Amino acid sequence: MRKIRFGIDIDGTVTCPTSLLPHINAQFGCNLILDDIKEYDLTKAFPVDEKEFFEWYRQAEKTIYETSPAQEYAKMILSEWRKHYELYYISARGQKVADCTFDWFEREEIPYDHIELIGSHYKIEAAKKFNVDAFFEDKHDNAVDIHEELNIPVLLFDTPYNREPIPEGVIRVRNWQEADQWIKKLFPIGEKVN
Repeated sequence: MRKIRFGIDIDGTVTCPTSLLPHINAQFGCNLILDDIKEYDLTKAFPVDEKEFFEWYRQAEKTIYETSPAQEYAKMILSEWRKHYELYYISARGQKVADCTFDWFEREEIPYDHIELIGSHYKIEAAKKFNVDAFFEDKHDNAVDIHEELNIPVLLFDTPYNREPIPEGVIRVRNWQEADQWIKKLFPIGEKVN
């Protein structure tokens, strides 16, 4: 028997989904707000050359991650969960930002059991490898694919860029407090798995 293990995305899930916007606005002279972002691909929200955007992003990535604020209540709820569940963060971030990622978790006092930076949005294999019992995500197709492939509940943190329909088993939540309510229903404290 082991503790229940959660797979948790970092960006837009633990961090605020608006984290990138001040950096984009400053660099590209925009005035974007979260409601302007209707697709996960940010380059669709404003006129910019994709190559130029991704070149800038690679250079700014470390600064963006270092300055990303945690979502409201994330620290409090994750700290409480850490007493009862295992917290495995599975992120599309790559290894070149590992140091600043670990530093951010320490500075923000966000608890973790493991952090896996896979360098890709394809998280199914990592979720399988770590045998997670539920997943937390903000990217619509990831949430649906993880649920369908692993048959586990996936909590999708609601944003304007992920409002496509979702199947049963993908649960849309607006914030960490709603996520906490769902987890208490789905995985009562003290429950273990084989």
